[in-house]
Amino acid sequence: MADPPPGPPRASPDGRGAAGAAMPDELDPRHFRRGLVQLAALGVTVAVVVTLGPGLGGLRTQLSHASVGWLIAGVALEVLSTLSYVVVFRAVFCPRMSWRLSYQIGMAEQGANALLPAGGAGGLALGAWALSRGGMKGEHIGRRTVAFFLLTSFANVGTVALFAVLFATGVLSGDTNPALTYGFGGASLAAMAITLVIPRLGSRLLPRRALPADAGRLRVAVRHIRDAAVDGVRDAIVLLRRRSVGVLVGSIGYMAFDIAVLVVCFHAFGRSPALAIVVMAYLIGQLGGLVPLPGGVGGTEGGLIGTFALYHAPLAAATVAVLAYRALELWVPAVLGSIAFLRLRAALQRMSEPAAICQPLADSLPTVTVRVPQPTGAETVDAEAPAPRRSTPAARRWGPGPRS
Repeated sequence: MADPPPGPPRASPDGRGAAGAAMPDELDPRHFRRGLVQLAALGVTVAVVVTLGPGLGGLRTQLSHASVGWLIAGVALEVLSTLSYVVVFRAVFCPRMSWRLSYQIGMAEQGANALLPAGGAGGLALGAWALSRGGMKGEHIGRRTVAFFLLTSFANVGTVALFAVLFATGVLSGDTNPALTYGFGGASLAAMAITLVIPRLGSRLLPRRALPADAGRLRVAVRHIRDAAVDGVRDAIVLLRRRSVGVLVGSIGYMAFDIAVLVVCFHAFGRSPALAIVVMAYLIGQLGGLVPLPGGVGGTEGGLIGTFALYHAPLAAATVAVLAYRALELWVPAVLGSIAFLRLRAALQRMSEPAAICQPLADSLPTVTVRVPQPTGAETVDAEAPAPRRSTPAARRWGPGPRS
């Protein structure tokens, strides 16, 4: 009797799958365990310093009046923020992916961001590994990673610009530092404008041409970065134009629920600045999280407290609220993300290509060729731009589905 046909290939215990996508060393589970231990040790250290440190009587007084009910509400809001991240992750990378797998990858990414010292890049690296292990093409992962970063950032940057305009037009009042508000508002508008012209600049400066067979590694790397940046910005614009519910609800919810956590932490200790000031201080102060530290610890706290000080918020109230907020912002995704990561590894070991259902989505977006005018005497350059949306089977397969 002939031997039975072999079953589907399985991943090896070290995370190497059928496609040979080995887990990067920085994503090894021991780093998650080490991050959790370090986070716990940091929490104990902060508690000891606040309890016994000299000159911190104001903080201890604020802590003694904490409202447990508000803090419990903060936990619930932080959970909603992490779930919103999962929603926008699924909408950007693969609307057809199962919610279970989307949750495992998206939540594990947030756990990596909280525990690994990569300034937020650890989560993106984990997601890229998981999707690659599941059968998604590297080109698609690269461009959608850029689109995902931009879409989640646009919510923050756009809100800064919006609140600056509302303050300038008198719709909002009580701005205690107009120079800071308008400075970052203008910078936000400039950042969005520059981002939107990246596809055109990329097409002019680095036209898409076939690389020669003997192209060096540096040239190939530059080409991949160029393609991911240009195509990623284009994908983000197309998703916004299509008004994808998952993108809009997920990106706004990810930010708004997190801001709400900070608001309830202020209320938990009895004193809160005006809501508009909390929003602006949150959005500006979060830039401190770009420092490549585990979970942005130190950089984010300093950025937030410093920004509240610039807005003339009471220092003791702002410090205790920020510390409580950061505890929730770190621990909720760290715990949920670590559990999701373990389940994700188990799922990838069981399944041959768990993300292969997304493979049809890895095709390039529909494009048309646009003649980009050049100065007199210069060669006209062809540039790619998104094609008008057509109700074709391919377009419906790529898109987020019919609007409700």
